[in-house]
Amino acid sequence: MKKTIIITSLFLSLFSFAQETAEKENLLPLPKMSYLDSLKTTFVNHSTSNCIDERWLTELASTELSDNMFSDIADINIDSEVSYDLSTELLKKRLAKMDAKSPFNIEYNPALENTIKAFLKNRPKAFERLMAVSEYYFPMFEEHLAKYNIPLELKYLAIVESALNPRAKSRVGASGLWQFMYPTGKQYNLEVTSYVDERYDPLKATEAACQYLSSLYGIFGDWSMVLAAYNCGPGNVSKAIRRSGGSQNYWNIRKNLPKETANYVPAFLATFYIYEFKKEHGIQPKKAPVTYFETDTIMVKKQMSFKQISDLLDIPVDQLEFLNPIYKLKVIPFEADKPHYLRLPKNKMGVFVSNEEKIYAYLNYLETYKEKTKTEFIASTSKDSIASGIDSTSTVVNKPKFERKTQFHTIKSGESLGKIADKYNVSISELKKWNNIKGNNIQAGKKLKIYSDKKIIAKTESKSNNDGTYTVKSGDSLFSISKQFPGVSIDDIKKWNDISGDNIQPGMKLKING
Repeated sequence: MKKTIIITSLFLSLFSFAQETAEKENLLPLPKMSYLDSLKTTFVNHSTSNCIDERWLTELASTELSDNMFSDIADINIDSEVSYDLSTELLKKRLAKMDAKSPFNIEYNPALENTIKAFLKNRPKAFERLMAVSEYYFPMFEEHLAKYNIPLELKYLAIVESALNPRAKSRVGASGLWQFMYPTGKQYNLEVTSYVDERYDPLKATEAACQYLSSLYGIFGDWSMVLAAYNCGPGNVSKAIRRSGGSQNYWNIRKNLPKETANYVPAFLATFYIYEFKKEHGIQPKKAPVTYFETDTIMVKKQMSFKQISDLLDIPVDQLEFLNPIYKLKVIPFEADKPHYLRLPKNKMGVFVSNEEKIYAYLNYLETYKEKTKTEFIASTSKDSIASGIDSTSTVVNKPKFERKTQFHTIKSGESLGKIADKYNVSISELKKWNNIKGNNIQAGKKLKIYSDKKIIAKTESKSNNDGTYTVKSGDSLFSISKQFPGVSIDDIKKWNDISGDNIQPGMKLKING
């Protein structure tokens, strides 16, 4: 009996102690929420599709495939025999089958056989990866090609051009999925400015490529010649035709074309063949978890950086870079007379559209913390009053003042100016200016100065007011007041002023302890 009483007492004591501890823990102050976190708790959310996962994004943005394609076309000797288990007779039958259902003139040639065998022997895994990436882009390509009545097989051209890497750049400066040189891009309305390079925009570049291909077909009337002209320019193809005695057959003029173009059409036809007969060669395409059409665009109404969008929508900056490769500085500019668009996965687009007003309000809020020019810094309130001839005992409205803070960042190995600028929400040019940096090279271990300008919000108040009070004005809310004092939340103001609801009246004096 004694033992039972002791055990029961011990259990009750432990229960009482646990309850008391839990109650104490509940009384601990909750961490203050930033304005951004507080804002995001009010967002209307939608879930319509998955985001692009990290591994898939890495594959889509990989430069390895495009680098290999560039070197294959430039360096491969397609006139050299390749040992691979594919009989010439079987290949001829398959090429004839392709020719029968394609507007391309596809005929057997030893150089084409060597190219096909080289690709199958050396790059089967690369083609499995390319076939997954092509699932992302091909539906969009086909839509545009059909619009211009161009053979759908020309979707394979983007594989030969860039291995479907939207940020691909050749050694001669051709850029994007369709590898436009600067003058040709300008000719087909692809804008290039300090902020924007539309050659990297998959949609705009595809439209331009279709226009260019259509124009070239109007000149040559043969799709193999069009491919050659797309690579080396119509002038070089015309010269090769003249040097070949006026022949209109690609294989007859090939020896008079630049070396890269001589390899280019065989590379295109070899790619076409491998896609057509992948099963026969044991190539198993990887699957794409998302397509280009599972993303959407919205026109921006204010300049915004990828970091700001990332913070607001919880989407990685590198995903924004991939979806919006057009923006060179990771900033979407705003111009009243020229629209600029943000591309997002559809689920994130739902969040953006449903909370657009709040997002732009937050961007306006961030504007108040930008570095100002020297003329905008106000030395002191009393000086302003004297200069204005205002009685120091009367009610005054102070101009905005800024308190400049300096901090230092120690450069870590592998960091770039862009990465550091993103971290502190400043621009690369500001970092360079503050630290006397001429180029883009920085050294690990060195310290960088980082300035931030904290705005001291103007208040209308009587001189007789105590410090740390705020007089409520018409139109004020607890939310708008909390925004004026960094680090101060609505709950703080309620607690300091013993307010239970959200109602406040003009003329009320609120304690602000932050």
